[in-house]
This record gives sequence, structure tokens and C-alpha cells, in this order.
Amino acid sequence: MYSGGGSRGYTGYTDKNVLNHYLTLDLPDDHIMCEYIWIDGTGEGIRSKCKTLDFEPTSLDDYPIWNYDGSSTYQAEGSNSDMYLHPCAIFSDPFRRGKNKLVLCDVYKYNKEPADSNKRKSCAKVMEAAKDSHPWFGIEQEYTLLDFDGYPFGWPKNGFPGPQGPYYCGVGATRVYGRDIVEAHYRASLHAGVKIAGCNAEVMPGQWEYQVGPCEGISIGDHLWVSRYLLHRVAEDFGITATLDPKPVQGDWNGAGAHCNFSTSAMREKGGLKHIETAIEKLSKHHSKHIHAYDPHEGKDNERRLTGLHETSDIHDFSAGIANRGASIRIPRQVAEIGYGYLEDRRPSSNCDPYSVAEVIVQTTVLDE
Repeated sequence: MYSGGGSRGYTGYTDKNVLNHYLTLDLPDDHIMCEYIWIDGTGEGIRSKCKTLDFEPTSLDDYPIWNYDGSSTYQAEGSNSDMYLHPCAIFSDPFRRGKNKLVLCDVYKYNKEPADSNKRKSCAKVMEAAKDSHPWFGIEQEYTLLDFDGYPFGWPKNGFPGPQGPYYCGVGATRVYGRDIVEAHYRASLHAGVKIAGCNAEVMPGQWEYQVGPCEGISIGDHLWVSRYLLHRVAEDFGITATLDPKPVQGDWNGAGAHCNFSTSAMREKGGLKHIETAIEKLSKHHSKHIHAYDPHEGKDNERRLTGLHETSDIHDFSAGIANRGASIRIPRQVAEIGYGYLEDRRPSSNCDPYSVAEVIVQTTVLDE
């Protein structure tokens, strides 16, 4: 029986046990379900639809280009609505399982130009130019679970939980809400082939984090976007919403970010700290450019989060420090001690486009653009 808290008052609820009968039906061996996934015109919404193939693809090129109605995804007018899906990364489908696939796609307009929300195109160009530096990324994706009424999952309906303090990496029913969803998402990600590196409960109750990486170049965007799709799909099964809002609850509560860990091969080698410090110096000169690129609304979402409080830097000021979670850029203490490793950019918002984040970091620190 469904036990998710979101079923209370959730008019869209269906009994998942009924679905199980259909999931066990035998399917033709020569038919594969491919779920095409793309980013809509908001720059943060995820859409998908399924296509049956009567053969098993052996390479990315085997997946056909498809189309959809862009006037229903904030990407086109009804009079010229066709948008085109170009497969760019393939993952195993943890929901349908078997040979079925998740197909992450680039979006192109009728004139064969990338859609405005297609940040992958320009990111790929930058990564190709910087490939000799072998840029690695790891992104810490924070998110908040909401009940169907939009209130944080597990919070008392007529008030607030106790102050922050006992919830971060917490254990116990009074400190952690929604672990079932977290565990399901973790396993679904591993099955899909997403490079999920870990997870933990965050500072605000009902808030969680998982980490994706290390990924080289463009793959960080591919893996993070698919991990978000999986998060939304898993939460859907539980009747819960996972929001990437950077400040889902106003007041004395932590916001949500997507801290980006970054390094080049020079940073990862002995003596790399000097290269990290050089990169930070370059970043300090382009603070506004990065803030503009670090959330889909050109810094407006991050204004609510980057206040200088709750483990954030002030959005208007650039800062850096060793083990300082109140700085724009943090150098982990271990990195400072051993003299090489990576830096952590703490400015990206939880709803950032990882392609844009990776692109601007490499532009600034590697290509000097």
C-alpha cells in the first residue's frame, strides 16, 4: 500500500500496486522504449516523451532525431511550433528497466539553430577548446522536498520545526524527512549510469543534497540534468514534489545551491595550489559575469539566497578563503594542506543550468575569455 505522506489530499494519487501488474507483462524482444528528455523554454523545466524503436541501438547515432510542439513548452509560436530533439547522451531507464533507455537531447529550432534554452551547444564548443586542460567538475545538487500542498515535507502544518542544527546529516524520525525518496533516487541514478557520488540530509529539515561527479567536460551537464529528471520522476511516484528553488522558505532557513567543484589537470598535480590561486584571481575579475550565468534568471533567483547569511557569500561581493563556507570560492582545508586538488565555487543556485556554469568557469580560468 502507498505510504507516502503526499497521498493525503493528493487528488492525483493512483495505487501503484495496480501498475505492478502491467509492469510485469512480457514485451517483444525487438521493441525498445526510449524516453526522450529535454529542457524547456524556462531553462529549468524538464520535459519528456517516449518513442518505441523496433531495433536495439548500438551507438548514439542510431537514435533518430524527433520533434515536438514547442508552443506548449515556452519555446515557439503555434504558427511555427516544431522543435527538434537531437539525442546527445544515453542512459539506462531505471523505471522501465531491461533494454529501455533514457535519451537526453539537445533542442534545435526550425532554422537548425539551437533553442534559447539549449546551453549545451556553446558549452561543448568551450570544452573542446579546453580539452587539453582536462577540466573536471563535481556539482553538489541541493533540493527541497515539498508535500502536495507546497509546504516542506515533514514540517508541522500549522507551524515550523525546531531551529536548524540537528538536521544536517541527521538520523532519526524527528530529524530526517523523506529518506525513502532519497534512497530510491540514489539507486535509480546508479542503475541509469549517472555518476552520482553520494548524498546527505542538508541543514534545513526536508532539504537534501546529492553529488554528481567527477565528470570531465560536457558530461557534467549531461549527468546532472538526467539526475534531476530521475529525482522528479522518483518524487512523482511518492506523491511528493522536489523543488530546486534556491530559497524555498523565507526567514532563518538555509537556501539551496549547486556548489561546483572544479579542477584542471595542473591543479590536481603536485604544486597545483598555485594554479588554483591563479584561477581564483581570474574569477575575482569576472564576478558579475558569473552571477549572471549561475541561475536561469540571470542572478535574480540567487538574490534571495546569496545574502551573506546561512553559509553563503553576499551576491554583490567576491571573496575566497580556506574552509570558508561564507565565501564565494572555498579552498578545502585538505587541498591547502597537501598543495593540490580543486576549488569550490559556492555561488551557483540550485536551479542553475550546469552547462552554463561549466562553460563560464572554463572560459574564465582556462581560456581567459
